[in-house]
Amino acid sequence: MPLKGVGVAVLGGDARQVIVAKELHRQGVSVKTFGLFSKELNGIEQCRSLELLFQNVQALVLPMPGINEEGEVYTVFSKSPIMLSEAVMCLAQKGLIIYVGVAKPRLKGLSRNIGAKIVELAEIDELAILNSIPTAEGALKIAIEKTPFTIHGSPVFVLGFGRTGLTLARVVSSLGAKTTVAARNEQQLARAYEMGLATIHINDLPDYVSQAKIIFNTIPALVLTKNVLREVSRNCLIVDLASAPGGTDFNIAKKMGIEAILAPGLPGKAAPQTAGFMVARVVSRLLKEEVTNWSLQYGGACSES
Repeated sequence: MPLKGVGVAVLGGDARQVIVAKELHRQGVSVKTFGLFSKELNGIEQCRSLELLFQNVQALVLPMPGINEEGEVYTVFSKSPIMLSEAVMCLAQKGLIIYVGVAKPRLKGLSRNIGAKIVELAEIDELAILNSIPTAEGALKIAIEKTPFTIHGSPVFVLGFGRTGLTLARVVSSLGAKTTVAARNEQQLARAYEMGLATIHINDLPDYVSQAKIIFNTIPALVLTKNVLREVSRNCLIVDLASAPGGTDFNIAKKMGIEAILAPGLPGKAAPQTAGFMVARVVSRLLKEEVTNWSLQYGGACSES
């Protein structure tokens, strides 16, 4: 079903959100923005207040990081904080759908109170796989800039073999790195082995990690602990791609003289245009699926409790 006339609010964010707003607008969506400042948004309604933004919209696209526990929206464009409240969100049409990368408890609570539906984009395989491409390229860029040696011929460890780990291991291996995958899941290890990569169980990491000159971590749990780090070469570079606080004990790494970089959210930093197109692609597909489920009688503000 076409998206023409569907009302969507695009709130805050970074360069990715600009692309999302433009792409949805191109598809006929009635797009309104707030907290985005770009010449590329010519022809798209840029609201002067949150109250205007939420009037007569059926969907809200938040930045991938969403909002923090104080209700502040992630944005790089606005000098003043943007605070999301239940009162403002209630101005949207009933059945509001919220698209966000990761929904923190605060957002879940606000959405539950007004009966809105949350769609966490980071949990959708399609987007996670697409995002693994700029993530791998961004991680590779960091490694190249931070090391005095080539990736080719270097022992590289990739911790985790999910959607990002798989793409990253394939990329560094294609450059000639001596790639080792460390994971817990036996099926993932079997897949890595089938790809011609060396494999170890994550529990055995302390026995092998001294070989690594570069370690990429994709596991969102503390895996590079003190016990593991004491086996890591002092000349090794750690690039941690997991969401904050990452999977590395950064204080211990610093004390040991190991360079460890926390680098979450690389798609928006390394390739915001591509990442924005990817988000827009997934959101537009999901919107088309949802449009048929919206009842025509939904309209106006939330009823007062």
